Amino acid sequence: MVEIVAADDLRLDSDAFTPLAWWVRETSRIKLGTSIVQLSGRTPASIAMHVLTLDHLSGGRVILGMGVSGPQVVEGWYGQPFGKPLARTREVVGIIRQVLAREAPVANEGPHHPLPYRGENAVGLGKPLKSIVHPLRADVPIWLGAEGPKNVAQTAEIADGWLPLFYTPRSAGLYRGWLDEGFARPEARRTRADFEIAATCHLQIVADAAEKQAVVDGLKPFVALYMGGMGAQEANFHNQVFHRMGYAELAAEVQKRYLAGEKDRAAALIPDELVDDLHIVGTAAEVEDKVAQWEDSGVTTLLLSLGSPQEVRRVADLLA
Repeated sequence: MVEIVAADDLRLDSDAFTPLAWWVRETSRIKLGTSIVQLSGRTPASIAMHVLTLDHLSGGRVILGMGVSGPQVVEGWYGQPFGKPLARTREVVGIIRQVLAREAPVANEGPHHPLPYRGENAVGLGKPLKSIVHPLRADVPIWLGAEGPKNVAQTAEIADGWLPLFYTPRSAGLYRGWLDEGFARPEARRTRADFEIAATCHLQIVADAAEKQAVVDGLKPFVALYMGGMGAQEANFHNQVFHRMGYAELAAEVQKRYLAGEKDRAAALIPDELVDDLHIVGTAAEVEDKVAQWEDSGVTTLLLSLGSPQEVRRVADLLA
């Protein structure tokens, strides 16, 4: 599947939906996904209206990706409480599905997004409502970003797909039990057979070992950023993923250096083998082999960071 994605999870300079509106106009077959909409930045009904509109404009090509981010962004940028992220996610997904199904006026009794609102400063005139616009599809696919055991299990239960970060063939076993727990729940929407695992990685075809080393070295600052600088010291969920992957000491030291402003020293600590595990970089034959490994590990869609149409064509020619 060819897909274009846009995110506003940790990018504070643009939103996830507007770029897709541009791509809707410029394309006719490519699927368009948000990866990842920050669910604290909008009300659930607002997210549903964005998706409903884009789905009409694109002729049914939209995939909604969402995530909770972390307390630094949620409380520092969006001014919303971060607590109870799993319960909030469940409510948001449920409300969006109600809006898109359009079977009845939308209502929610949960504490995080009560509809109608009856809380502080309410005037008491709110009532359950339905969208005026009839959705093109009553069940747009929802993929969730999740990293911890409980969040991954809930994603397997309530979503149509999962947007993991730092999922690799070597770490796939770490998540298998969490996913199976979600699939086994009575209200699970999907099974492993029809559940999307859309993993993100950088894929680059190189000519030789020297070029590969240059690419690997260039990726180390990005790994260090997520490992050490993407979140508060007390709550960096990406850092915790590396702990679970067996890099606890490295993750702690990289975070220490990064938060001290020593970004170059933090990046220098990242070993080549970790970058090679997280990404697909190699000669054409090596890339083909590694893509097969990712597919065998359960990945159904690879979300690739490609910098030009020429790169897209080169990868397509190799793998199509």
